[in-house]
Amino acid sequence: MGKTKHTGPVKLPGRPDPKLWVSKMPFGLGKVKPHHIRDTLKVVAENRDNLPYAYRILTQGVCDGCALGVSGLHDRTLAGPHVCTTRLNLLRLNTMPAIKPDVLHADIDELRKHDSAALRKLGRLPYPLIRRKGERRFSRLSWDEALDLIAARIRAIDPKQLAFYLTARGITNESYYAAAKAARFLGTNNIDNASRICHSPSKTALKRSVGIGASSCNYKDWIGTDVLVFWGSVAANNQPVSTKYMYAAKRKGTRIIVINPYREPAMDGYWVPSIAESALFGTKLADDFYQVNIGGDIAFMHGVMKHWFDMEAAKPGSAVDHAFVREHANGYDALRAHAQRQDWAQLERSSGLTRARMTEFAELLAAAKSGVFVWSMGLTQHRFGTDNISQVANLALLRGFLGREHCGLMPIRGHSGVQGSGEMGADPFSLPGGEFKGMDIPRIEGVWGFPLPRWQGDIVGVTLENAMLPDDHERKLKVFYTSGGNFLETMPDPDFVRACLEAVDIRVHQDIVLNTSTLADAREAVVVLPAMTRYEQPGGGTSTSTERMVYFSPEIAGPRIEEARAEWAIYGDLASRVYPERAKAVVFRSAQALRSEIALAAPNYDGIQFLKERGDVFQWGGAWLCEGGVCPTRDGRGQLLPIELPELRKPEGHFYVTSRRGKQFNSMIYSDKDAFNGADRYDVLMHPNDGAKHDIKEGDPVVLYNASGTFHGRAKFASVAPGNLELFWPECNALIPKKVYEPHAGIPEYNAAVVLERADTYHALKDTRYVEKRIAELDHEADEEEGRHAST
Repeated sequence: MGKTKHTGPVKLPGRPDPKLWVSKMPFGLGKVKPHHIRDTLKVVAENRDNLPYAYRILTQGVCDGCALGVSGLHDRTLAGPHVCTTRLNLLRLNTMPAIKPDVLHADIDELRKHDSAALRKLGRLPYPLIRRKGERRFSRLSWDEALDLIAARIRAIDPKQLAFYLTARGITNESYYAAAKAARFLGTNNIDNASRICHSPSKTALKRSVGIGASSCNYKDWIGTDVLVFWGSVAANNQPVSTKYMYAAKRKGTRIIVINPYREPAMDGYWVPSIAESALFGTKLADDFYQVNIGGDIAFMHGVMKHWFDMEAAKPGSAVDHAFVREHANGYDALRAHAQRQDWAQLERSSGLTRARMTEFAELLAAAKSGVFVWSMGLTQHRFGTDNISQVANLALLRGFLGREHCGLMPIRGHSGVQGSGEMGADPFSLPGGEFKGMDIPRIEGVWGFPLPRWQGDIVGVTLENAMLPDDHERKLKVFYTSGGNFLETMPDPDFVRACLEAVDIRVHQDIVLNTSTLADAREAVVVLPAMTRYEQPGGGTSTSTERMVYFSPEIAGPRIEEARAEWAIYGDLASRVYPERAKAVVFRSAQALRSEIALAAPNYDGIQFLKERGDVFQWGGAWLCEGGVCPTRDGRGQLLPIELPELRKPEGHFYVTSRRGKQFNSMIYSDKDAFNGADRYDVLMHPNDGAKHDIKEGDPVVLYNASGTFHGRAKFASVAPGNLELFWPECNALIPKKVYEPHAGIPEYNAAVVLERADTYHALKDTRYVEKRIAELDHEADEEEGRHAST
């Protein structure tokens, strides 16, 4: 932990800089780009029935969108107001009225005609609901009836047959903590959260490499660092306010590098709406793009280190910060030997980049005095995600880019509540204050007042699979309690996921709106519980940003959904009904009482108990974790780890597919068109040369298929690394293999090898033997790869 405190927001320069303009044409007329003014007017129209309340949410509350930590219209990075389209798109979820009864209680098949976007627009959930097996409609329940029914079912099963899941949509630290405590009170460690399918490898890798589980630095460190590297992260699309930080960094002379298979237009140039110069003429963000193969990052980083060690052999100190490594890192000799053994030809094949490009990037980093490495799901959502992140940590340790100003490792979060989820214990591997293994569990038991289950809980993917176990199996999932989330649209192989959801006895959906998974059947009943938003919760709530800022978001006066309840209160009420004789240990009188207990249970959060008013905030861990290079590990040193190269060979004519986001927030889609490239949700982004090889012209119908499923789309030529395809998520989930998890962190694999063909060719030649032969080639290659991976 560091002693230096965050120094607060800085001002933007006043004078414009035409060298950074994308175009001299005002407002980017004629270019494919977001239309911020039009989109803002659309949001105003959507919220016209509740504009005063919407305005109070924007100006008083902490953003319930991305995890940049905007409180009201201000943050701790830059002076001046901030608002983004992500936050504006989410606004209607907080202001809309309840679903009309005739719609809510319509025949289930009528509701199933709607996709999740249409279901959201129906309105808020007004009161508890139930749909029993064989029933065609939801019927109304009282809160007592609903919670007593769930409690009775929980009492009747083994705790290992009970599981909880919390998404990150606006959920507060208080709700995560109450859920984590209630789950253990009920005897289960099967509790997980949205970071499992987003950033779990980040935490796992950072823990093993440098002993931390969060960003080591701040957004302010972007501004003035020599080099700012975005690895598999399209922050301009997913965290739009960050473009303002990038603008400020560019004005300070920072070089911005993007490493991604696709030359993302949003990172190439952006029109920042809250900066007049940028709103008019746009801002060139990225100085260069390194278009690696999907899964080629480890090879690329090996190439960087291999060249560094060549530089060191010629001139010691030219690439490695030896003083930093000597004082603060272990494993230098082993890493050097491992990197030097790598073959350049193999690194080029795997990374998709030439040796010249790898050495060019290596020399850029070697010349930099400071650097910040930012990454997201482009690095984490692989079966080797933890290794990806440890490889990034290797680069930072070798250059000494850790624990000081303008340096650091940053897994940028996509949701406002997700950083606090594991820190509050809503994770099968975590408790408040640390990891489940190696933690002083009796200390937590003393705070909580009851014994904890000591068996290892399951990650959410395995939890879903457990629904398919025999009824008498001790881990057969029988009661599944989800706060938000839609696994039909977030997990690989949606058909299999639906079968899992429908194999659960009682499924509970605690949420603010309906989604498609709420409408799936269950063996006994589906129970729906209406939750409050963070702005409605009595006593307010807190959320933790990417940079470890803990913000207080007050309760905001406005209309209320009459029977909606604070999520943290629901968990306590349910648990107390299961074991009423011990209810005192799990029920909280107020949000303030909850925060006071969090401060005791999670030492890093000592200070949360003082957050009571709008604008209150503190940062745990200081400005920089690992300050001065001292890591919170046993010996205070980071670990340089030799990372094995994942082999990515594929048969001729086959491609790797990865997913990308369009105009959406997580799986919540707001437009069928991507505002940055004009692509449709079923467009297949591909390099023109790949199209020519397969006699595919732009706009041609194409089919992608593998053993997992089939995807029908249209070819759209784009600047994508050859041999790679990008599809929109979650539409592409049918191609993603089920039951494939990263071994260290348990994140699902969200990439796949596929066959790509013109649609007319596919349908003309589609006989069983043909398709099976092409899929068999993929399976054989996958088996070889799995064997190589296991042997390492």
